Amino acid sequence: MKIITYNVNGLRAAVTKGLPEWLMQEQPDVLCIQETKLQPDQFPTEAFEGLGYTPYLFSAQKKGYSGVAILTRREPDHVEIGMGIEKYDNEGRFMRADYGDTSVVSVYHPSGTSGDERQAFKMEWLEDFQNYVVELQKTRKKLILCGDYNICHEPIDIHDPVRNATNSGFLPEEREWMTRFLDAGFIDTFRFLNPDKQQYTWWSYRFSARKNNKGWRIDYCMVSEPVKPLLKDAYILNDAVHSDHCPAVLEIEL
Repeated sequence: MKIITYNVNGLRAAVTKGLPEWLMQEQPDVLCIQETKLQPDQFPTEAFEGLGYTPYLFSAQKKGYSGVAILTRREPDHVEIGMGIEKYDNEGRFMRADYGDTSVVSVYHPSGTSGDERQAFKMEWLEDFQNYVVELQKTRKKLILCGDYNICHEPIDIHDPVRNATNSGFLPEEREWMTRFLDAGFIDTFRFLNPDKQQYTWWSYRFSARKNNKGWRIDYCMVSEPVKPLLKDAYILNDAVHSDHCPAVLEIEL
């Protein structure tokens, strides 16, 4: 099974930049999308028609903001929308598709870059997200948690760890949360399979950051421990340019 996670920074904009053609070329079984920035009735159905994917969407109440989606070639047994926590579900941040005993999640963690209030919201979310998935794992043991986590974990994951140490996304408390999250029984598949590789998934639109590869690795395919024996490959597709992010891929035996 090939799973790709991709923060498209506006699905309709990404379609105009060739996303459906790219999808046809990559042929993932499941595509987890973040930042759709649309309402369900705005989904560009025609662009994806004939590609063999069924779309499942979870949009934010606020128009043009946040939102996640799962495009799947395999029919899921069940799709769960949201976490049942209103303040997060209002922002369309979490959805899950079940395939047998395995669950694939598309998740969009909040950004804290706009100020102290959203940073506080992000830190609350991180605790609540972890509690939710740890509880979920009791019934759905094989979890694949794909998405934009808006956090770099280690210095290898960011182009300038020293200067960014006081910036949201690489704050000590965010990095410490990710360490605790991994210690709770989750695996960063890219880092597990590529211990020394320095690759990024997001670049600022400013300062020619992408051209100069001044990036951050903030998009992950995390898995629970029972998925570990199924891991085949994890890699990043730096050449996909439909967004300020690029896709991260996970291949598992399923």
